[in-house]
Amino acid sequence: MSQILNSIGYGALGIVLLIIGAVIMDLLIPYKFTREIFEEKSNATGFLVAGIFIGLAIIIRSVIVGG
Repeated sequence: MSQILNSIGYGALGIVLLIIGAVIMDLLIPYKFTREIFEEKSNATGFLVAGIFIGLAIIIRSVIVGG
């Protein structure tokens, strides 16, 4: 039971850190991703944002696991 609670806790922590990282990246990069993705229908910008999320997720996973 404690392993399930640990998994839920680490999962929630990972999601919160991913959201915080995405907000920081959005503030640091002076570009309107939402306008390009939803109004201009730019696939390249969508791939860029997906890459940012994947990169952040890999970093967060490594920090949580410890290696």
